[in-house]
Amino acid sequence: MSYTALARKYRPKTFSELIGQEHVRRALVNALASGRVHHAFLFAGTRGVGKTTIARILAKCLNCETGVTPEPCGVCAACREIDAGRFPDLIEVDAASRTKVDDTRELLDNVQYAPARGRYKVYLIDEVHMLSAHSFNALLKTLEEPPPHVKFLLATTDPQKLPVTVLSRCLQFNLKRLPVAEIAPHLRTILTAEQVPFDEAGLALVAHAADGSLRDALSLLDQLIAFGGGRAGEAEARAMLGTVARDHVVQLLELLARRESAELLRFAQSLEEFAPDHAQLLDALAGLLVRVALRQTVPGYEGDELYPTETLQRLADGLSPEDVQLFYQTAIIGRRDLPLAPTPGSGFAMTLLRMLAFRPAGEAQEPRAAASVPRTSTGARPTPGVSTAGPASAAADAPAAPGSEDWGAIVAQLELTGAARQLASHCVLLGRQGALVRLGLDPRHQLVRTLATEEKLAQALSRHFGTPMRLEFQGPAQGAETPAQAQRRASEAELAAARRAFEEDAGVKALRERFGASVLPDTVRPVK
Repeated sequence: MSYTALARKYRPKTFSELIGQEHVRRALVNALASGRVHHAFLFAGTRGVGKTTIARILAKCLNCETGVTPEPCGVCAACREIDAGRFPDLIEVDAASRTKVDDTRELLDNVQYAPARGRYKVYLIDEVHMLSAHSFNALLKTLEEPPPHVKFLLATTDPQKLPVTVLSRCLQFNLKRLPVAEIAPHLRTILTAEQVPFDEAGLALVAHAADGSLRDALSLLDQLIAFGGGRAGEAEARAMLGTVARDHVVQLLELLARRESAELLRFAQSLEEFAPDHAQLLDALAGLLVRVALRQTVPGYEGDELYPTETLQRLADGLSPEDVQLFYQTAIIGRRDLPLAPTPGSGFAMTLLRMLAFRPAGEAQEPRAAASVPRTSTGARPTPGVSTAGPASAAADAPAAPGSEDWGAIVAQLELTGAARQLASHCVLLGRQGALVRLGLDPRHQLVRTLATEEKLAQALSRHFGTPMRLEFQGPAQGAETPAQAQRRASEAELAAARRAFEEDAGVKALRERFGASVLPDTVRPVK
C-alpha cells in the first residue's frame, strides 16, 4: 500500500494555495498579469519556506497551454507534466552535485535551442551558491545575453556566496521564515482533511519546532501521526519532541515567583525522569515569561493555545514586571551558556539559582552578609539586605532639582559610545526621583533620540546608579547648559587663549616687525 508524505501531497500547485510569502506572490502575479516577466529570478531563504515550490509554480504559469497566466489551469498536459516532474522544458539541476564548470557548460550547451514542447525553456538551479567560480563565469555569459525563450529560476539558502555580477542580473526575492500563526492553521486544515484527531496545543508545539519551515512542520506532523498511532495530541508531541509538559513549566515559574529555592531544586531534579532537553526547557520558560510580560503590559492580551488567560493572569499577579524581565534575561543567557556547563542538568539548575540570587535594587529581601554588591547582566544589583533601608535609599527616592547633580560628570562616567553618548551629551538633567530620570533634550539634536539610543542610555544609567532607571524626556530647561555645549564653550575658550598667547609671543612679534609676517588664526591650535 503506497503512502504519499504530507509534504508532497499538500505541496501548493498554484499561487493561491501558497502559504505566506505574500510579498513574493504579489510581485510574480503582477508581473505575469502585465506580461513583464524578467529572464532571471533568485529565490533566497532557509530550508522549507517554498523556494522550489514557487519556482515550479512560475514554470507552470509560463508554460500553461492556456497562455502565460498567474493562474495556470492545472489540467493541460504541460501543467500535469510539470506537477509530475517530467516536463522536458523544465530542467531542474541540483548545483550541490554539479559544481564543476564542465557540468555547467554541458547544461548550457542547449540553451540556444528552442523549447521542445513548451513556450519557454526553464532552468531551475537549486542551491546555486554551490557552483564553482568558473561555473558562475559560464552561467554569467548566458545571464547577460539570454535567448528570448529561456528563463532562469535560481534558488539558494546562502545568497551571500553568489557573485555580485550574478546577483545584479536577477530579480531577487527573499523568502521569510513562516510564523507559528501561519503554520499552525495550515496543519489544522490538513489534519481535518485527513480525518486525524488532534489537540491545538500539539499543533502549536509542532509549529514551534519547525522553526519557520513549513516542510519541516509537515514532516514532523507525519512523524507525530505515526508516533501517536493515528493521533496528533499534545502528550504525544511532547514525548516525540522531548519537551516537558507545559504544566511543569508553569510550576517552575510559580516556584520562582515564591522564591522557594529548596522546592524549586527538588522539582527541577524530578524533571530528569523525562530526560528533557534543558535548552528547550529554558526556551519554554522564556516563552512563558514573554507571555506574562505581554499580559502585564498589553491591554487585552488573551494568551494562546499553550497558555490560557487564567494561567497568565495568575502569574502576572504574582510577579513584578522587574522580576519577569530579570528571569527572562537570565533564562536566555543561561541557555546560551548551557554548553559550557559541566552537565546540562547542572547548568539548568544554576540558571534557576541565578534567577533567585539577584533582585532589582529596592525590593525587600532577607538580610544576608555581603562583602560587595555585584551587578547582573541586566544592570540590576542583588539587594544587600538592610543596607537599602538606610539613608542611601531615602536619598535615592528624594527628587533632585535641576543643577543639583552634575550631569556632565555623570555622562563622563557612563559606559556609552556613538549615538547614545551624543544623546546624553545633548541633554540637561531636569531632575531625578527614585528610578525616574527626567531629561531635557536640545531641540536641535532631536534626531539622535531613538528607541535604541534611549534604551542604551537607560541601561548605562542603571549600571551607574546600581538600580533600574527609567527615562522621561521633557522640554529643555531655560538657561541650562548641556555637556556638549559646555565642552564646546571650554574648547572655544581654550582656543581663544591659545591664539592670544601666540599673538603675544616674543618670537612671533619679532617676525612681524622684521619680516612683516602675518598670523593665520585658523592654523593656531592649543597644545594638548
